[in-house]
Amino acid sequence: MIQRLNIAMISIHSCPLAMLGGKDTGGMNVYVRELAAELAKRGHSIDIYTKAHQPQHGPPINLGQNVRIIHLDTGADEDMPKLAIYDYIHTLAEVAENFRKYNQLQYDLLHSHYWLSGLIGQQLGELWHVPRAVMFHTLGAIKNNLGIGEYEPELRIDSEREVIANCDRIIASTPSERQALVELYDSAAEKIAVIPCGVNLDMFRPVDRELARRELGLDHQKLILFVGRMDPLKGLEPLLTALTYMDGEKPPMLVVVGGDGQSRSQVEVAQNIVKKLNVEKRVQFFGSVAQSKLPLFYSAADVCAIPSYYESFGMVALESLACGTPIVATDVGGMKNIIRNRHIGCIVGNNSPLKLAEEITGLLDCEKDAANIKTRQNAVAGFSWAAIADKVLLEYYRIIGS
Repeated sequence: MIQRLNIAMISIHSCPLAMLGGKDTGGMNVYVRELAAELAKRGHSIDIYTKAHQPQHGPPINLGQNVRIIHLDTGADEDMPKLAIYDYIHTLAEVAENFRKYNQLQYDLLHSHYWLSGLIGQQLGELWHVPRAVMFHTLGAIKNNLGIGEYEPELRIDSEREVIANCDRIIASTPSERQALVELYDSAAEKIAVIPCGVNLDMFRPVDRELARRELGLDHQKLILFVGRMDPLKGLEPLLTALTYMDGEKPPMLVVVGGDGQSRSQVEVAQNIVKKLNVEKRVQFFGSVAQSKLPLFYSAADVCAIPSYYESFGMVALESLACGTPIVATDVGGMKNIIRNRHIGCIVGNNSPLKLAEEITGLLDCEKDAANIKTRQNAVAGFSWAAIADKVLLEYYRIIGS
């Protein structure tokens, strides 16, 4: 008989309800929401604890059958910077415990997402006497080794080491992340399970290209798509520069999806680069959009570019291929396990603008016919959230049993 689990998930700095593409929102939000929903289908109960934010939501909120989001009020500014949350770790853990006690809840397992959540999970796990799993989604030491974007403080690196040493299981999304955990953080290799991220195959499906373009107000020239946060690590700048190497009578247009009110300064930096490169007429910024609208963008595009310097996995690749659109990506995250032939896309050794331009141009010349669309869909068929949830559940049962 399968044991039905009561699972507490911690996603403290970023609410699963938040709009994607913002400063602190992206793949992790999708991961938490989709995994919880899939576990709930199997009869498990999931409470997702997150910090209260603006606009405020009263706790708890039902995300679906057997899934609740519980907003923890710190009594301070609910839109505080991410790093400032560290000073409220004990407060947040106390508020979570008060909620649990008041509602007479008992959990079988705790699953934290990101290092701040891992610290809270560490406190609650000891208090609740339950095993603890953690997924970091990004690692501070890797980001600092790259030297691109904001430097991650030693506080984060030390905290990640502490969480790694004290948890029962780490879920890494790629073998390279597993290797980094061992080499950069001295993690025990046997503590790490490698499970890829997933994609919602019911949501991400091909839409007729012309219909998608009409819906989005895009014309019939070749379209390149970029989806991601306005973060230097995402590599938007070299992609913008790559446009200068793609000319012709009707050169391709770049559609940029991502960037919210908190990312205004980064969006302005990108817009200034566009002006400096004199490609204003070839770039269109859409800002953050609802996840449900993303299939229109993927389907409208001829190529999806992922020029990142660092990805923990790269869920955009799965979404694009599920919608039938090929990808050009740097060798980051899980790209080598996803891109297996030219019909699916290609991997560039680095994100030099010239190399990006060459590979994107090559794919723009390929027809987006029904056979190729089906090939790309088949490439990600094994990444359904149902398949990913099965693997995560296996790890849950292992650490509960041990």
